[in-house]
Amino acid sequence: MSKAASATDRVDDALSRLELMVEERLRAESVRSEELAKRLNKLEQQHDELKKVAMDVEGRLERAMEYIRSLLAADQE
Repeated sequence: MSKAASATDRVDDALSRLELMVEERLRAESVRSEELAKRLNKLEQQHDELKKVAMDVEGRLERAMEYIRSLLAADQE
């Protein structure tokens, strides 16, 4: 085998290994991306639920404050 053929074989082997490494990395990043997307979706749902709870609590607090104001106003009369 000539030196040129040997060098070509080594380069081809190195390129094949590099391609495998890149493909493996892409698969790993794809899995990670999917996991992050799922986590983001779950966090967005939790955020929406917490916003609803906060709005409910705010409404209840406003009603309670109005009730207290009306009691204070009635007491002052």
